[in-house]
Amino acid sequence: MIKIVIMHQNDNKIEGFSIKGHAGAGAYGEDIVCSAVSALAQSVILSLVQHLHSNVDYDVKSGCLKLQLQDSPSDLTEAVFSVAILGFAEIEKKYSKFVTISNKQGVN
Repeated sequence: MIKIVIMHQNDNKIEGFSIKGHAGAGAYGEDIVCSAVSALAQSVILSLVQHLHSNVDYDVKSGCLKLQLQDSPSDLTEAVFSVAILGFAEIEKKYSKFVTISNKQGVN
């Protein structure tokens, strides 16, 4: 099971997420659920770092991805995070046996 936790500040702006686990929806290297979640999450990192030049702290390992903004969230970072969260929600809707999403409020 993949567990996605979206981290929000007290003002509800998104400042990061953590993703843990493996979906187990297919053989290693052929699991479309893991691939979809991973592609969305890594696209957020690339967008924040390369396009918006945001200061972020991230760690990517097998079965674990953590991303935390080091700067204050902005309208642009919110847009980037929102695209991924919409994608995560669709994956969770179609593959609820393999993906769960929760929110953590008041991180900063």
